[in-house]
Amino acid sequence: MEGLWPGRYQRNKGRKPFRPVSPYLRASMKQLSTLNKYFWKYRWRFILGVFFIILSNYFGILAPQITGYVVDAVEQHLPGYISKKTSHAYDPLVTRLISWTNSVSFTQLLLACGLTLLGIALLRGFFMFLMRQTIIVMSRFIEFDQKNEVYNHYQLLDLSFYKKNSTGDLMNRITEDVSRVRMYTGPAIMYFINLAVTISFSVFYMLNTNTRLTILVLSPLPLLAIVIYFVNTIINRRSERIQELLSDLTTTAQESYSGIRVIKSFVQEKSQQLFFEQNSEAYRKNAIGLAKVEAIYFPSMSFMIGISTLLTILIGGIYSLQPGSGVTAGTLAEFIMYINILTFPVSAIGWTASMIQRAAASQKRINEFLDTKPLIRQPEPALTPVFSGNIEFKNLAYTYPQTGIKAIDNFSLSVRKGEKVAIIGRTGSGKTSLAQLLLRMYDPDEGTITFDGTDIRQLDLHHLRNQVSYVPQDVFLFSDSIRNNIGFGMEVVNEEAIINAARAACVHKEIEGFAQQYDTVIGERGVTLSGGQKQRISIARGLLKNPQIIVFDDCLSAVDAKTEKQIIANLYSYLQDKTAIIITHRIFSLFSFDKIVVLEDGHIAEIGTHEQLVNSNGYYRYLFEHQQDESEEEAVNNG
Repeated sequence: MEGLWPGRYQRNKGRKPFRPVSPYLRASMKQLSTLNKYFWKYRWRFILGVFFIILSNYFGILAPQITGYVVDAVEQHLPGYISKKTSHAYDPLVTRLISWTNSVSFTQLLLACGLTLLGIALLRGFFMFLMRQTIIVMSRFIEFDQKNEVYNHYQLLDLSFYKKNSTGDLMNRITEDVSRVRMYTGPAIMYFINLAVTISFSVFYMLNTNTRLTILVLSPLPLLAIVIYFVNTIINRRSERIQELLSDLTTTAQESYSGIRVIKSFVQEKSQQLFFEQNSEAYRKNAIGLAKVEAIYFPSMSFMIGISTLLTILIGGIYSLQPGSGVTAGTLAEFIMYINILTFPVSAIGWTASMIQRAAASQKRINEFLDTKPLIRQPEPALTPVFSGNIEFKNLAYTYPQTGIKAIDNFSLSVRKGEKVAIIGRTGSGKTSLAQLLLRMYDPDEGTITFDGTDIRQLDLHHLRNQVSYVPQDVFLFSDSIRNNIGFGMEVVNEEAIINAARAACVHKEIEGFAQQYDTVIGERGVTLSGGQKQRISIARGLLKNPQIIVFDDCLSAVDAKTEKQIIANLYSYLQDKTAIIITHRIFSLFSFDKIVVLEDGHIAEIGTHEQLVNSNGYYRYLFEHQQDESEEEAVNNG
């Protein structure tokens, strides 16, 4: 993992001893700023959400004032009541209610205030419902858009990216990391705005009622802010590490599930279990470490809030006993309610900060991939000519950057329209690399590839790959029906075309023998099929595309000799007017090739027709004679 993000473990080096703003806070905001485009996209939903948050809190903040007024009114009717000089800045709605109740009886006043409290509670609940329907639903839309953005970017990245990064890590970033970011765009944003509005309303009315009492009862809150400042740094570090470990854990599980047959055949269940347990234990320790930090963090905030409540009762009680203090029993009740109202928002500061820090750590991981630029890029302008079938390789050279292995070295070859060319060579000679360069999965380090005289780098990528049908050596089938696997990539496919392609690939009869025939679901990567069946379905998929240029990359290696001959005969008829490049490690003596190229260490060792190469004393002649001996031995054994 260190190789992917160099410097991650040296981030403390060279840091200044003091900064007025937390570097993690700045880094977090920088990472999360990439989400601003989504907030702009859903700005009206967001603005409505903020409006509903303000309304719900406004109606919630009226309850303490009405309650305080009722307590004072009740106190006035108690025996021995001594009138106190008080001045109270009520909200305009509360002031209007008070002016109306001055002319009614005490019983009617209590009834009116009770019904008013019920009404504002209902209104607050209604606007809270609308608040969640706007902010939380907005976060789900953003989650949907972000997952699509990540997935689309994954598809743009070249093959070298997938060689450097594990599938488990890719999956974790598009699922777990995006989910954590959603907690920022939804709940964290909602609770942050909610606590800001609640605190603003509460403090404003508390100061209007009694400034000195407000300052005293809220004095523990600055200490809470300092705790949040320092603890968030720890949370951010540990959250980032936990996400990395979760990616490792996901990768281990994914590889184990995909390679379960290999694991079982080599009796490595215990060693794989041990490896998984080691990764799981590292994740557990870090997750528990973070949980311990939060376990101390949240109770400490509740403790400070509790102190504020005690201070309210203690100081407010003392003030209410002092003549001329302006603090009444109603004021005391009002302040206690304000403190209770502030309890959840203030305690949610830590929770919200934790969600934001985790989201920032996850967004950083997402941005690392989103900021990765594909090495293979769409040209500007992109050309879309119709291919006739002429291909030319000129002084081609390519070295894999990960390993430094030179796959292709000074390769030059001209293939004319309608020609059939075989490329033969040992394992590792560069055959598959040549095919992938032809599809522009990689760009050569030197030299050019042209289609009908047009450089491959000037062609539209989608157009290029639509014009060339490729049957890969490493067969990949989707967990879908046989019909959909053969028709993969085609917008409209009729049943007859699918059956004809299957017949040409000599797999139709076997498909007909399945219980559900072409509707048979073949499982992940075609696990329910044999190797030969998978190869032939892959061939059928390539034939169905019916382009002018077709490339077969050693796609008959798992097929028996009899079926191979039949497929070759079918291909010979199918490829009559097409340009075909057949990559193989075997010699197809029944197929008349215009050219046969023998590759060795990435360069052309021999080139010619079958007769020319058999008469020479090279690798092709050795391979032909060795294959003839095997055929004779097989014929003797069979009978």
